[in-house]
Amino acid sequence: MSHFNYIQSIKRTITAERDAVTELHAKLDETALNTACELLMQCEGRVVVTGMGKSGHIGNKLAATLASTGTPAFFVHPGEAAHGDMGMITAKDVVIALSNSGESGEVTTLLPLLKRLHVPLISMTGKDQSTLALAADSHLNVGVEKEACPLDLAPTSSTTVALVMGDALAIALLEARGFTAEEFAFSHPGGSLGRRLLLKVKNIMHCGSQIPQVTASTLMKDALLEMTTKGLGMTTVVDDDGHLLGIFTDGDLRRALDKDLDVHNTTVRDVMTVGCTTIHPEKLAAEALQIMEEKKINAIVAVENGDAIGVINMHDLLRAGVI
Repeated sequence: MSHFNYIQSIKRTITAERDAVTELHAKLDETALNTACELLMQCEGRVVVTGMGKSGHIGNKLAATLASTGTPAFFVHPGEAAHGDMGMITAKDVVIALSNSGESGEVTTLLPLLKRLHVPLISMTGKDQSTLALAADSHLNVGVEKEACPLDLAPTSSTTVALVMGDALAIALLEARGFTAEEFAFSHPGGSLGRRLLLKVKNIMHCGSQIPQVTASTLMKDALLEMTTKGLGMTTVVDDDGHLLGIFTDGDLRRALDKDLDVHNTTVRDVMTVGCTTIHPEKLAAEALQIMEEKKINAIVAVENGDAIGVINMHDLLRAGVI
């Protein structure tokens, strides 16, 4: 068994990277940051992110974050760009290039081509006087004094700082654009947030013959049969024209039984809940969930023009992934 102190090593690395991020905060160049954000906000094309090695991995993540938060972006490998993929970059784009040294050959090779296209360039390097930094329209210094790696070789603190800077840019643009949670959901339709924010009541409600429905003159015993048949623990109560009057629920049934009411002779009108909580079918399912939680109810009726056109309950929301 090794007696190496893993925990001490892990804590040292976390501390080193935390300190590197703190140092980044202290040395922010506001002029360079404002220029970078304005270039990105004014971009009429796409934001093209590039970088080699570990910087490339960070760049790939930055492109993905930008794309999912309202800034169209994609990653181009600088090696591939020099062999054909440069055609993916247009004069309407903005390029973000990452290189800790600012001298990565694959990246600096692209500089004359970018200048020829008059493509705005934002660089993220660790050296203000590097080739990449000097060629950029805005240079963001993401340098660190020392890597968390005890050999000071493996990119660790430097990639963390570059990642933080990339996230900060993406969030600044998100806020400046007024990017909403619903817009975010459109970029993530397969995720739980997408389901919460894109699904509408009409998409998951019981409708047509699935709606439990009786009239106010229906006997309780027949209303119970309707509730059992439809399996929603309630039934809507409508007038002769189909307009919603209220609902009859399991809770109403229990209260009726406590009063020793005869289910064979008592009508729903005498025991129903009048003026029940409703929602429009075009509302988001997440809003239905919020209402149901606030009012501590298990089902809600979807109403349009006074008519009950659907019913949704907690099980429906659970199955749809809204909960």
